[in-house]
Amino acid sequence: MTTVASNIPSRNIPSRNIPSRWHIWRRRLVFIGLGFCLLVGAALIWLPEMVEREVNGIAATTRKPPSSRALALHARLFVADLHADTLLWNRDLLARSTRGHVDLPRLQEGNVALQAFTIVTKAPRGMNNERTDGDRFNLVAALNVAQLWPPKTWTSFTERALYQCQRLEAAAARSGGQLTLIRNQAELRDFLARRAANPKLVGALLGVEGAHALDGDLTNLDRLYAAGVRMMAPTHFFDNEWGGSAHGLAKGGLTDLGRELIRRMEQKSMVVDLAHASPAVIDDVLAMATRPVVISHTGVRGTCGGLRNITDDQLRGIARTGGVVGIGYFFAAVCGQDARSIARAMRYAANVAGVEHVALGSDYDGAVSVPFDTAHLAEITDALLEEGFSEQEIALMMGGNVQRVWLAALP
Repeated sequence: MTTVASNIPSRNIPSRNIPSRWHIWRRRLVFIGLGFCLLVGAALIWLPEMVEREVNGIAATTRKPPSSRALALHARLFVADLHADTLLWNRDLLARSTRGHVDLPRLQEGNVALQAFTIVTKAPRGMNNERTDGDRFNLVAALNVAQLWPPKTWTSFTERALYQCQRLEAAAARSGGQLTLIRNQAELRDFLARRAANPKLVGALLGVEGAHALDGDLTNLDRLYAAGVRMMAPTHFFDNEWGGSAHGLAKGGLTDLGRELIRRMEQKSMVVDLAHASPAVIDDVLAMATRPVVISHTGVRGTCGGLRNITDDQLRGIARTGGVVGIGYFFAAVCGQDARSIARAMRYAANVAGVEHVALGSDYDGAVSVPFDTAHLAEITDALLEEGFSEQEIALMMGGNVQRVWLAALP
């Protein structure tokens, strides 16, 4: 009997164990996608680090070690710095880093008792000391995305600021008491008592560079205050809705909204910071201030010209409020890349405004090149001795003046 199947022509049917062309290409696409994701992930991990290594450098200059007298004096000082932008970068604040300028181990090594951590939320592409257009692409937003900050920080200045506050608070909570966020006079006094017994303790204060961090809404001042912010500058590198910048296009004075901001800050016992402010804003704030005003990081035109640095009249105006002027360590502030340049600026400021109104304002981790990181501040102490200051005067400028202002100004 002949079967039907014997009369059917055989077909070349692929085995189930042999992949089809589609299966092969699908696997290839999966591998290509995985490879692309790995490349993007590597870029997100390494690109911000590469950027920071490039912009937060140590100047390649010859430095001499501090004298034994300077080292002994520095170890006894209460050292305070009014300005560091460390929270902008994805580094563990509690771990010693090979990049940047500030972390807890280096603060301890440099005998820093009080560090102001200042929050940056916007840096327009092409910003410069002469004329900066605030409408240009925001490099900080790109950095936030690259560092995988929460999406809500990508479009909101206020959320970006609050996230940096949270980073500092979380670091303090993990530090086992070595790092303390200070919000009021009682906390500062408690910290001072504890540090007298343990000089490795570091206190932290929160400030903000530019009131654009409020997203144009004064009620956001309450949110930042609740998060620990106790110092704010009306402007940064560009004009905004609150007032003019020394580096802006119009360089105007305080707006009506800006005047209300200053009044609200004083009511909350927040310190007004006039770093980067236009001359008109400085005049406006000094005319209405009833509490100490500071300039957290600057130079003085008496030793280094430029729009970023302040005049003798402005120095005297800050002094009349009982405030302090923090001298920066970067070239545009002191026209040098060594401790002597910093000390010369401090000498000039002291001669004009009085030694009680001069302080340190490093601008560490603020996309600047500096002579040394915070572990080596004894070099400034040594340079101040060489400038002829007494040990008591050095103690005031290295931190005593800042301690006095914060004890008076905090709520």
